[in-house]
Amino acid sequence: MAKRQRPAQPPTEPEDSIRENLVKTRIGGDLSSFMKGDSDNPKKAGKAAERFDVVIEFNRDSPGGVTAARQLLFEAYLLHLNRIGATDESNNLRRFGMAPPLGMPAISEDTKLDLSQIFSKGSRIAAKSLWTDSYVFATLTREAIGRLSTWTMPRSDDEKTKSDGKQKDIPLVYKIWHDHEIYRCVYESVRTIKGDAAQASFAASGKGIVWAVADTGIDETHPHFSTLKTLELPDGLSHWDFTSDNPDPASAPKTALTDTAGHGTHVAGIIAGRTSLSEAPKTSGIKKISVTSEIRKEDDTKSKVTEEHQGVISGMAPHCKLMSLKVLVNDKQGRLSNLLAAINYVQRSNDYGRNIKIHGLNLSLGYPFNPVWFAAGQSPLCVEVNRLVRSGVCVVVAAGNAGYGTVTQFSGAPERAAHSGTIMDPGNAALAVTVGSTHRDMPHTYGVSYFSSKGPTADGRMKPDLVAPGERIVSCALPDAAKPSEAPFREDTGTSMATPHVSGAIAAFLSVRREFLGQPERVKEIFVGAATDLKRRPEFQGAGLLDLMRTLQAV
Repeated sequence: MAKRQRPAQPPTEPEDSIRENLVKTRIGGDLSSFMKGDSDNPKKAGKAAERFDVVIEFNRDSPGGVTAARQLLFEAYLLHLNRIGATDESNNLRRFGMAPPLGMPAISEDTKLDLSQIFSKGSRIAAKSLWTDSYVFATLTREAIGRLSTWTMPRSDDEKTKSDGKQKDIPLVYKIWHDHEIYRCVYESVRTIKGDAAQASFAASGKGIVWAVADTGIDETHPHFSTLKTLELPDGLSHWDFTSDNPDPASAPKTALTDTAGHGTHVAGIIAGRTSLSEAPKTSGIKKISVTSEIRKEDDTKSKVTEEHQGVISGMAPHCKLMSLKVLVNDKQGRLSNLLAAINYVQRSNDYGRNIKIHGLNLSLGYPFNPVWFAAGQSPLCVEVNRLVRSGVCVVVAAGNAGYGTVTQFSGAPERAAHSGTIMDPGNAALAVTVGSTHRDMPHTYGVSYFSSKGPTADGRMKPDLVAPGERIVSCALPDAAKPSEAPFREDTGTSMATPHVSGAIAAFLSVRREFLGQPERVKEIFVGAATDLKRRPEFQGAGLLDLMRTLQAV
């Protein structure tokens, strides 16, 4: 009788590799893996690449702190541009008002010149870096990354004498991260969260609230946003396009109001806006509302059906003003640096919490979290999200759509299964409101959507925080220029659709409970405490289903 073979087991990460991954180096683990060509996505690994898009985080212990270190790198880069004769790019950076910060330590020209030598042909710093205060977004060669990661501030002879040679030189950068790609993660669903009851009982319509949407842009030509002038922002605020490294200040607000993918427009329509043929205020110039949905045939194939809708389609907070922050070129193209710049744009618009004009930010996007790169919730993106929340802005993010996939049986055969611990960044941010998905109108029966990413986080915190409708949600489709009198809507599915339900609900809440403006952590506590338990596991549902009516009654 032949000896039975024990099936091969999937390889585990060796202890030496784990230990190496946890060692602190100034080249981030994500960038290191990408440069070696052993990224999780082999097609996108950078082994053969000559240049890499990076996010540079500066050393807080350098003389003058992060601001001075950042300024020093900019000035060194300008010297490099002048050396190679790239005056147009140099002038473009200066056009954004680069100026040395007050109290910046005196740096010798020799030091700046030495630092400028790390840049080579093909190296580039993006002007969008100037929207941030802590980072620089750049494209660098392998050699430049290596030299920058080891470059230290030279000390004077007096300093060397006083320290008796015992003090180490101070590195300029803390970490160089890979500039990740980010991905995109309503007339019936408004009843599911009791938004219609809240509007009728409390007039919770979002008046006086401004909500930013970081996405593929918002198509301003859709009539849904014209009825209540949803995209007309208060004085001092502007839409902005972050998809260009060196944006034109004259065109960036306009291109932010275009959307070739449709994702941002769909998300925005769930939060705010209104389209009506039957009830005042009616949408002018519109004779038809069309809704395109997908149906499954008896032979298990799918087809799209477009039907006319008579009545009203409304966002969760119809009167809320929406700010478009374009960070994705399309469904699949966008950089982490775009999103970091957009978050800091909100910070500056609010004068860092001293004058809050933008009350919330919707992030129906992100990227898969890898605990080898950084601790859960400690990536640059999560850190900036937490910082924005502490400044007084509610940040609502998608949990992700990785909650179901395949596992390998002992025999080696694949089997489908729910996956825990699949929350994506920035959903791992502790202070964000992280949202999972549930059924559009029967959440108690069908529970949490199978695809919705599940908790806990890799460091043991419970996520998501809430669930909201995310299956077959009806919202704005891209308008057809050939049909100017038609308002098109379509279905879409994902935690990307669940997230704006929560954003809109919070905007509606704040419009009538204005004492909580600028208190996002308290707002999160109230919403989580008033959620409806769907009797599912907390790593699936968090606290439960969003309930706007109960939240308003709780305070």
